[in-house]
Amino acid sequence: MPNASPPISRFPVPRLEDLPEDVRARILAVQEKAGFIPNVFLALAHRPDEFRAFFDYHDALMAKEGGLSKGEREMIVVATSAANDCHYCVVAHGALVRVYEKKPLLADQVAVNYRKADITARQRAMLDFAMKVALRSAEVEEADYARLREHGFTDEDAWDIAGIAAFFGMSNRLANSIGMRPNDEFYLMGRVPRPAKK
Repeated sequence: MPNASPPISRFPVPRLEDLPEDVRARILAVQEKAGFIPNVFLALAHRPDEFRAFFDYHDALMAKEGGLSKGEREMIVVATSAANDCHYCVVAHGALVRVYEKKPLLADQVAVNYRKADITARQRAMLDFAMKVALRSAEVEEADYARLREHGFTDEDAWDIAGIAAFFGMSNRLANSIGMRPNDEFYLMGRVPRPAKK
């Protein structure tokens, strides 16, 4: 008999039918869009109040208009999550980098060493700032903001970069501590171009 898949969290994962209606509806909407349920939704549903707060803040940072593209926001997640050794976030958000940027190699490059990745000077400045926030936030100074402005970022963009790095620092630590496992689907997403629709 083949080995069963390892659990997606060390904590109990509730059944969809046992969840509050709003949490279940959010999960089913994601499933309809993605074709599967990312494990983060199921794992965090263990605590519905925290699930709501987590995804409200996630959406406020990641689904807003501003000076950062969706792909750039995801690059921040991948680079800082790699620095925090978060398996789940590197794999899941790496898939989104590949999909949004339409560059199959980029997520791996950013995760291993963003300084060597095929990114623009502007994106390098963005990730330099994000990594400083993630690893040495007490050292952030006005010169860091000035460097971002040289690359066309506003101070509001800098807040977004910092907010994403900080939020995912929390997310990384939670994912690591509860043993959250990435879905198998994430590993292949965006690596091979989809066939053209007829």
